[in-house]
Amino acid sequence: MKQVNYDAPCVLIIAPHGSYRTFAFLHAAQRLAINTLIASDGKHSLISAYAQGIHLDFTQPEQLYIQLVKSVQDYNVVGVIATDDYTAELAARIAQTLGLPHNDPNAVLLTQRKDLARAQLEKHGVSKPKHWRLDLHADVKSQLNSIVYPVVVKPVSLSGSRGVIRANDQAELLTAIERITLLLNSMNDLNDEAQRYILVEQFIEGEEFAIEGMLYQGELNLLTVFDKPEPLNGPYFEENYYLCPSKLSQQNQQQMKEVLQQACDAYGLTEGPVHAECRIKDGQIYIIEVAARTIGGLCARLLSVGTGHSLEEIVLQHAMGQHCDINPQQQAAGVLMIPIPKAGILKRIEGMLAAQAVDHIDEINIQIREGHELIPLPEGSSYLGFIFAYADTIEKVEHALRSAHAHLNFVIAPVWKLSQAG
Repeated sequence: MKQVNYDAPCVLIIAPHGSYRTFAFLHAAQRLAINTLIASDGKHSLISAYAQGIHLDFTQPEQLYIQLVKSVQDYNVVGVIATDDYTAELAARIAQTLGLPHNDPNAVLLTQRKDLARAQLEKHGVSKPKHWRLDLHADVKSQLNSIVYPVVVKPVSLSGSRGVIRANDQAELLTAIERITLLLNSMNDLNDEAQRYILVEQFIEGEEFAIEGMLYQGELNLLTVFDKPEPLNGPYFEENYYLCPSKLSQQNQQQMKEVLQQACDAYGLTEGPVHAECRIKDGQIYIIEVAARTIGGLCARLLSVGTGHSLEEIVLQHAMGQHCDINPQQQAAGVLMIPIPKAGILKRIEGMLAAQAVDHIDEINIQIREGHELIPLPEGSSYLGFIFAYADTIEKVEHALRSAHAHLNFVIAPVWKLSQAG
């Protein structure tokens, strides 16, 4: 059936069906009275925004660009947004074709390959951990001679701390490499290079922070710096607490902005959202990750405290060539990404009423339902859910999150694997 023409301007949102971020963008667009068009694989979705939008076949990635360029010809598209890493490069290509604000698609791809991104930062003299790339198709042990421990070893193209492991010596490194290799071999949606190479980098002992920013014609605007109060020292690196506004001095935040601007310049990023992770050691800022997208999961809702607007509103307005004024709120906010305590089948969650009754808790959002299998990091890729809190100080927010989490008891049954007799 032919798509209905839109005479009114609309923003194209490219989103795999079931993306966390889509509905937040739709709600923000409704508040701003902006028309939207969803491009997804939700042809048979019961949700009208998906069903009435452009339908893509994500199983044929090489055809997506041609298919989408042809489909948008019937619409008055004035902005293009990607909801996640998977669609960021495609969105950049479409926006480039339509002459709309966009990043160089090659710059977007660069941020999605940790090994190539590190090499680019090194080339431009941007502060980052010392790194080594290992080729799994060659003899691995012979490639380890120059490595200085402790290190962090990680896949070159996965996100969300998946497959990220600390190693304190060569024996631990070889064990980590074997574990990551098994993970990569179990995934059928990775290209050859993503399965062939892994990254080893110097472990930077220090406080870690997350940064949310927006690029306007190459200039970085800092939106929010999130404190991570829980030490992330390994052996795995599961994200947990995000708190804002940051306790960091304005001088340190300005230093972060300057280093992140250097990283964006090195990659060639010029437009749109930037999510970054960095560490501070002995007063020096080290870039850990930079992504040409917004923060993942439901955490973006915290940005309303740091900016006075939802992150989705800021991104939508940027896509239309508009600039959003930042108006920080006199409030503190935080989220706990609920970690998976152990592998197994989730039977039930106890203590929800007590957790929800904790002062300053705004919402407890459970993402994984009873009866589903839980897979912790480094192999897993999900959180149990999110706990949100708001108060007048960051200390009250952190205390509320920790108290609520302490009330929760996750009853997990083991997974019994059937083995065949020899």
